[in-house]
Amino acid sequence: MKQKAALVLSGGGARGIAHIGVIEELVKHGFEISSVSGVSMGAVVGGVYALGEMEAYRNWLYTLDKIKLFSLVDFTLNADGLVKGDKLLKTIKAFIPDANIEDLPIPYAAVATDIINKKEVVFTKGSLFEAVRASMAFPSVFTPVKTEHGLLIDGGIINNIPINRVKRMPNDILIAVNVNADIPVEKPADEKNGTAVTQSIYHKKIKDFYTQFRTTLPLGVREEKMGYFNLINKTLNLMTYQLTEMTLEKYPPDILVNISRDCCGIFDFYKAGEMVEAGRRAAIKALEVYEPGKSKGPGFHQGHARVDS
Repeated sequence: MKQKAALVLSGGGARGIAHIGVIEELVKHGFEISSVSGVSMGAVVGGVYALGEMEAYRNWLYTLDKIKLFSLVDFTLNADGLVKGDKLLKTIKAFIPDANIEDLPIPYAAVATDIINKKEVVFTKGSLFEAVRASMAFPSVFTPVKTEHGLLIDGGIINNIPINRVKRMPNDILIAVNVNADIPVEKPADEKNGTAVTQSIYHKKIKDFYTQFRTTLPLGVREEKMGYFNLINKTLNLMTYQLTEMTLEKYPPDILVNISRDCCGIFDFYKAGEMVEAGRRAAIKALEVYEPGKSKGPGFHQGHARVDS
């Protein structure tokens, strides 16, 4: 009999692609994923997996190079966010159609943050795509999602590793994947880099974006060595890191898969192959120290994890 596992997938931009490698390795080792919760990119991968579309999604990610990435993610300033994500969202919708969460073969939960009502919003029913769209609305990047009474942004602002939102089953174990771990980057010796031409185009696009962004800022802010956009992201990253550490301490999983927060940048989706393999290696490493029957968490019957509608 396969071991059932409640799977929790953290947010982390392009680092979240590593979730694919982790899931594939868990399945390879005989685990049955019986429920999943995720935030931001974790919500995307969790949703794609629940729909049975993960292989197709992975293969599409492998086609991304830096040129194609910039054709999908338009780094253009607007009133609500820094990225026009229409093309990217349209592509994601090809893998996450307008299915209902309650019709998925396994329980699914996605987390978003309502900044108007100052609360966490957990999607366990309704449109899967709308849940994912809200969960990945990272501040200062993607536009927020308006609701009748609120405004939704990335759930990682409140709960970047939603262990307390995954549905638990009798005799399952809890597996959490943290793609923001404060650990050294482990890379294979034969890792290949992109061509010099592609590199130069990519860096030119990034440079042009930051130049455009800085011209909109007050003069004093422009002169900050840290850079305003960089400062925002570093602040949010530190906040989510601290919240993640507290969550893991409060709800210790049976298996914790850690991927370094320095393994790639938030927009480095062209590193899909590298990130999937990083997920595989991290999963193998975590499974090597896992001792079946020795649960670290309070267990299903004590109800340490919950799902709210």
